[in-house]
Amino acid sequence: MKASYRNKIFSFTATLGIAILFPIFVKAETMIWAPAPLNALIEEGLSNNQSIRSLKSQIEALNALESVAGALQNPRIGIGLLNLPVDSFRFDQEPMTQKQISVSQKFPWFGKLDLKSQRAALTTGQKKIMLIAEELALSKKIADAWYDLGFVSKSQEINLRLIQMVQRILRSAESRYASGYGLQQNIFQAQVELSQLADEKITLKKKRRVTEDRINELLNRESFESIKAPSQLEIPNPGMGIKMTPKTGTDISIPTLQNIARTHNPVLKAKEIEILKEQTNIGLARKDYMPDFDMKLAYGQRDENKAGQNRDDFFTAVVVVDIPLWKNSRQDKNLTAATASRRAAEQSYQNLHESLNHQVDALATEWQELQENFKLYTDSLLPQAGQWARAAKNAYEVDKVEFDTMIDAQIRLLKFELQAEKYLFDIYKKRAELESVIGMSLNDDTVLSRISHIENRVRQDTLKKSKDNPFAGADDE
Repeated sequence: MKASYRNKIFSFTATLGIAILFPIFVKAETMIWAPAPLNALIEEGLSNNQSIRSLKSQIEALNALESVAGALQNPRIGIGLLNLPVDSFRFDQEPMTQKQISVSQKFPWFGKLDLKSQRAALTTGQKKIMLIAEELALSKKIADAWYDLGFVSKSQEINLRLIQMVQRILRSAESRYASGYGLQQNIFQAQVELSQLADEKITLKKKRRVTEDRINELLNRESFESIKAPSQLEIPNPGMGIKMTPKTGTDISIPTLQNIARTHNPVLKAKEIEILKEQTNIGLARKDYMPDFDMKLAYGQRDENKAGQNRDDFFTAVVVVDIPLWKNSRQDKNLTAATASRRAAEQSYQNLHESLNHQVDALATEWQELQENFKLYTDSLLPQAGQWARAAKNAYEVDKVEFDTMIDAQIRLLKFELQAEKYLFDIYKKRAELESVIGMSLNDDTVLSRISHIENRVRQDTLKKSKDNPFAGADDE
């Protein structure tokens, strides 16, 4: 009775788990925030990727097999001759001679088919979630490559501006030297800087081609196609908390992000379903101790005897059951293996469950600090470097500073500008990485309401803990 009750509870839990887990997922391209050009690339990559197509085909196959798992085996029909004498091969010689037709059916023990059907449904659901995880990983790779392409493009732009600037400085140095006001070493220094920039130009051209090849590979294109780099990304407005989007002033706490990750991370959900699958296997292993039934119904037709008298036909019913005679080497081992597999699945789930907290904490911290770095450069370093460059140029024109100070100030200004651009692209790359870990985009109005709900729940949990422990924080006071 207890086992039956436990199986009913598990059956309900497994069915409810599938119903709850699946609706929380949406298309992978909406899980990572992306501008329109990047979103178009992600959609192309998702539609062309062969691994994703393979997973979809596997899901289609598993959907077809779900009904098979819970179905009975096909019945068997037999036709035979019984007790036919070999000396004459006559049907009227012996009274037990008969022509027989039979039908037989195998019936598993009660509940086995339900468990097999649940396991098939869980397998299909797990594969669907792994498809979402694969789509999410591919979306993140495409986003990373696209942002890398944007930074390379900005680097080429600033490299060109540096070359043009050094060329102007070189012409000025040559003019000053020709008029007797400059030094020849200034010309040599400008030429060296120009050669270094030419070398950097070649390297950046190679990096751009490699990055475009990387994107084309992710999009599974047959031949190389040039990719348009992002021109201008929206500048984020960092605050003390983790900023959701550049447009909103809403801060998200790290505990909230961790809560979202535990709820929406597809790999974690796949591991959760793996536990349910292994629990189903345990149920099947326990059911294996009980015998399956083979039922056979047969009808035997007899001929008249030699005297012409009719003989009654025979009806036969047979039930055959399995005997778990070797349970020590079969059923016990299967149950031990199923229990160990469930324990392994639980440990794997717990490991990822705990590591997600650290991953989210690290990514959110990096994201926030990158915004602070960007703000430092745009608000302080770039204006200061601009003032230094202008002052050094004016001072050089009246022979107040050395040539190398002036050219260093000019180059430093553009290098700072490039570093600020790097921080900007890194902000968006880190955001895509964070969204791929938590399993959802942070740029959706529906997400805002869900996050607000989670924030309230986190605050309530924190308040409850503080009430349960009134002395917490007393040392700080």
